[in-house]
Amino acid sequence: MIPPSATRIAAARRLARRSLRGRDRRFLAEGPQAVREAAAHRMDGEPVLTELFATEEAAGRHGDIVDAARTAGARLHLTPEDTLASLARTVTPQGLVGVCRFLDRPFADVLAARPRLVALLAHVRDPGNAGTVLRCADAAGADAVVLTDASVDVYNPKAVRASVGSLFHLPVAVGVPAPEAVAGLRAAGVRVLAADGAGDRDLDAELDAGTLSGPTAWMFGNEAWGLPEATRALADDVVGVPIHGRAESLNLATAAAVCLYASARAQRAPGGCRSVTSSG
Repeated sequence: MIPPSATRIAAARRLARRSLRGRDRRFLAEGPQAVREAAAHRMDGEPVLTELFATEEAAGRHGDIVDAARTAGARLHLTPEDTLASLARTVTPQGLVGVCRFLDRPFADVLAARPRLVALLAHVRDPGNAGTVLRCADAAGADAVVLTDASVDVYNPKAVRASVGSLFHLPVAVGVPAPEAVAGLRAAGVRVLAADGAGDRDLDAELDAGTLSGPTAWMFGNEAWGLPEATRALADDVVGVPIHGRAESLNLATAAAVCLYASARAQRAPGGCRSVTSSG
C-alpha cells in the first residue's frame, strides 16, 4: 500500500456531493461488506472498485478484502484514521472506504432481460429507505430495481450503506421518468402494481386469486405522502397491504418487503412464471 496524496483524498471527498459524483461517475462504498462486494463485482468485464482507502488496523483485520481489491486492480492507500474518518459518513467508521465506478444499467437493458419481478421507486426521497428497498428486492430475488427521475440518488452514501452490498447484486436503472418506466414495463409484459394503503385491491385477495404469479413490477412512492395521483394512475392496479392489527400503517421498506415477497412466493409456486421459465 502507498499513503494517499492530498489530491486523491480531495478527489474522494468530493464524491459526497451528488453533482460531482455524476460528473466523475464514481461513488463511495464504505465498510467491509460493501467493499467486499465491490471488489468482487465487474461491469462490462471491468472491475468496479478503482481505489481503496484503509487504515492499518482495518487492512490487517480484513486481509481477504485487501487481497480481493488488489486482484481487482484497485489502487490501495494506507490511510491515517483521522483522514479516513473525513471520507466516511458513519459515526464510527470501519476503516475501509472504496471508490467505485457507477454501475447503473440503461433501462432498455433491464427490459431486454425480460424481468419477472421489479421494484420501481417513484418519488422515494430518503436515501436510507431507497437502499433498504434495494436490499429487500435483492433478498426477494427481484430481477431489477428502477428509480425514477423524481427519486433519490442511489449512490448517496446513506443509500449505498443501507443496501448492505445489494447495490452490486442486481441491475439498477436510474433517472427514468415514471410514464416511460411504466410504459416500458407494460410493453415487456410486466403488470405494474402501485403499492398504496388506499388501494382498491387487497394484497391478500391478489394472492388468493393467483394474480401475482406473472411478471410484476411493484411501484413504491414517497415515505410521507405516498404516490401522487398522476403517478398512481399510471399503474395497472393499486394494491394495499392489509392491516390486520391496530397499526396505522407500514413504513415504506416494510411494505416493500411484504409486497416483493408476496410476488416472489407466487412466482415460485407451481404455475408461476419462475417455476415455468427457470429454476432461479
